[in-house]
Amino acid sequence: MIGAQKVVELALAEARRLGRADETIVLVSDRSDASLRWANSSMTTNGESVRRHTTVISIVRKGDKAHVGSVRSSEVDPSAIAGLVAASQEAAHAAPEARDPAPALYGGADPDDWDDPVPHTSVSAFLGLAGSLTARGFGGADQLYGFARHEVETIFLATSTGLRRRHTQPTGAVEINAKRGDASAWAGFSTADFEDVPADSMLERLSTRLGWAQRTVELPPGRYQTILPPSAVSDLMIYLWWSMEGRGAQEGRTALSAPGGGTRVGERLTELPITLYSDPYAEGLACTPFVTAAASSERVSVFDNGLEIGRVDWIRDGVINALAYPRAAAAEFGAPVTVSADNLLMTGGSASLADMIANTERGLLLTTLWYIREVDPAVLLLTGLTRDGVYLIEDGRVTAAVNNFRFNESPLDLLRRATEVGAIDRTLPREWSDYVTRVAMPPLRIPDFHMSSVSQAQ
Repeated sequence: MIGAQKVVELALAEARRLGRADETIVLVSDRSDASLRWANSSMTTNGESVRRHTTVISIVRKGDKAHVGSVRSSEVDPSAIAGLVAASQEAAHAAPEARDPAPALYGGADPDDWDDPVPHTSVSAFLGLAGSLTARGFGGADQLYGFARHEVETIFLATSTGLRRRHTQPTGAVEINAKRGDASAWAGFSTADFEDVPADSMLERLSTRLGWAQRTVELPPGRYQTILPPSAVSDLMIYLWWSMEGRGAQEGRTALSAPGGGTRVGERLTELPITLYSDPYAEGLACTPFVTAAASSERVSVFDNGLEIGRVDWIRDGVINALAYPRAAAAEFGAPVTVSADNLLMTGGSASLADMIANTERGLLLTTLWYIREVDPAVLLLTGLTRDGVYLIEDGRVTAAVNNFRFNESPLDLLRRATEVGAIDRTLPREWSDYVTRVAMPPLRIPDFHMSSVSQAQ
């Protein structure tokens, strides 16, 4: 397999030779994956794989209009490049007018690491985790299940206008389920390299939660004072983040649309000093600092490929502060260009989860949420289920496990009603971990979280 850099140059040369596009963008992704699984307190499978995806985007301009053809292939034979470029140019000529045209971006010198070898991962990344599980977990009374995954993806972006970008993104996650009798508990962690996975503390936390479940209490549906831990908060805030699209809000189609027109930017949600933001250079959660888009959406545009990404405060000190605008939408609506990095963080308090439990007379402590679905996009009303542990707090301590519930809540409304925000902590979303792993969230106290019905899920 030839190097990704060579693929880029061959594709651009073929685009020039055919001459049927005004601009060409080439994206080559080289990705290495490793995985490890265990069940019944025993290692089961592990594996490694490598893959490449090449995307050629052709842009045909006709005055101030543009037509785009984007074709992707996993073929690694260099002889396939010519056909990929030809298909992209053909698709551009057949495509309808693009809704998001923007001027071409130009580049200068190649990045210093452009010609460096592409790094890979392997199952050796899991040696420390496997050692902790074997030494501390597998010999205990609880049954452990779970998996770890690690991927290292290097993206090469090049354009016919001279732009060159390269970035290597490591992504890892570990999820552990522990079972004791009928009780189960979950813990997860995101990591770039598996050097910082707190396996021992995760196992200790699981054991503590299973101990809480030795006593069980049945509760009816209703509104309960509820503490949402960082993982549960992340699943709700990620959905809010995905919904913060400028165009949809401007056109009156989302929960961020203002009554009578415009958007809700500038509206105060809460007096709590909550800031929800994305930052490609966030410590421990760094991610690709430029746009890589194989197709356009309301959040990102193919015309913006290679555009630098900076920090965006979506909510700042309790006030809705920004929505996502690619360059074309920003120009259309007179808004600042705003593109999100692939991470999400929220700050606002200093109390630990343990402190918040200790200051609760009576309430519920959740673990994770799952099967989250949108019910009403106009208010961003979501429904979903609790999973792997809902616990009763009485007089400042956890006294029992309770049954699972279905909930109905809007993340916007939750921020409005929250009475306490804790300290930020790196976490892993349970529902959306296939899409987002680089997250840090605080726990939240909600005085009246709506448990709409009892769930039979275990």
